[in-house]
Amino acid sequence: MLLELTTTHKPATDLGYLLHKHPDRVQEFSLSAGTARVFYPEATEDRCSCALLVEIDSVGLVRRRGGGWSLAEYVNDRPYVASSHLAVAIGKVFSSAMKGRCEPRQALADAAIPLEARIPVVRCRGGLGLIKRLFEPLGYEVAAESIPLEPDRKSEGSPLVDLRLSATIRLADLLTHLYVLIPVMDDAIHFWVDQGEIDKLIARGEGWLNAHPERNLIVHRALRHQRKLSREALERLVNADGADEEDEDDVVAEPEDVIEQPIRLVDARMGTTMAVLRASNVKRVVDLGCGEGRLLELLLKNRSFDAVLGVDVSSQVLGKAESRLKLDRKPDTVRERIRLIQGSVLYRDERLAGYDAICALEVIEHLDPPRLAAFERVVFEFARPRMVLISTPNSEYNGQWETLPAGDFRHPDHRFEWTRSEFEGWATPVAGRHRYGVRFLTIGDIDPNVGSPTQMAVFELAEQADD
Repeated sequence: MLLELTTTHKPATDLGYLLHKHPDRVQEFSLSAGTARVFYPEATEDRCSCALLVEIDSVGLVRRRGGGWSLAEYVNDRPYVASSHLAVAIGKVFSSAMKGRCEPRQALADAAIPLEARIPVVRCRGGLGLIKRLFEPLGYEVAAESIPLEPDRKSEGSPLVDLRLSATIRLADLLTHLYVLIPVMDDAIHFWVDQGEIDKLIARGEGWLNAHPERNLIVHRALRHQRKLSREALERLVNADGADEEDEDDVVAEPEDVIEQPIRLVDARMGTTMAVLRASNVKRVVDLGCGEGRLLELLLKNRSFDAVLGVDVSSQVLGKAESRLKLDRKPDTVRERIRLIQGSVLYRDERLAGYDAICALEVIEHLDPPRLAAFERVVFEFARPRMVLISTPNSEYNGQWETLPAGDFRHPDHRFEWTRSEFEGWATPVAGRHRYGVRFLTIGDIDPNVGSPTQMAVFELAEQADD
């Protein structure tokens, strides 16, 4: 099994410092299941790639654990596909890099740099759709292709994937995400899982796991489907991630029969939003069209967000948001972090200035199309945060709901609902006009023909853009 890490940061050979592995040497490490080797297929000032090759001794592995004599014990896919064996190798070989330590280049270790990870063969129970749901909320661009199980056969239905991930991210974060999520994709962890694995999972998931839209599935698979351990881990994650002390009674353990069931679409939308915000390290967030405060509640419970602003055109709805947030019961330190104001998404508002991110979830489809130009100016020209998150229904998915008559919108107040190409056709020129980059995320279960029920555009201000 193979993992390749590549950067185009200049000088690219600094990757050797970050990984604590010299580009001019091949290094070998003993593992309980075989051998890991680290080498550099490419090492120039412009581009540098480091390869981690793990060779599994399948015969020795069976004998050491006292396995049976069936042929399947010796002939299987374990030596060839990325699995928990690869995750163990990452943890051992790149332990210092995964902790973010690099004395000669500590500033670089703390910085986000362009990185690409390639795993030529990974097994994913859940296919390409699950891979996207795992990695896209963390800020990765995912390029994945199914691999046919037999030569000259179609790849449809194959669990094997050739995976490439790219992002501008800290190397420590990339390694940590791979360490946790490779076994989750494979869903066949080779080692015994006990109470200690909860501590490891929570430590590795700090800052991203609790907000991830697939949190329940990740926890359940990472703990080998042991429901008692999964429930404890989920409770500890919620408590460790900034829940206010007086709200501890509101934390409800996940029922055993729903731990790995699909998350509701609204929860997936909230989870994706929180994961993107956390991965981008924003501190000050506006929820534009906040409604009754579902996202505000999550932002307020997370102490990494210093300032939260909820904006809605309806004073009645803002009252419901205030009740939902229980602001009258919150200490001053919590109330000082949030404001609720009445305002319109169509008019310039100086109160929106100075925030890192603006979220407009399921908002634009409530506007008449000619008024989208005003919304664009309010958000991208006047407020101009470094990040904007916009979600909207994918109309192509509407036919998947039997209860929705053909041609009808999902909500009577919707003025339009866009296909994926229509949404991208609007968002891409908006980004170009205001010097933002834009990427698109899927939210909810993905149908191979019509995509996901909700689509999201993540706009990020280009580094060279003027404030």
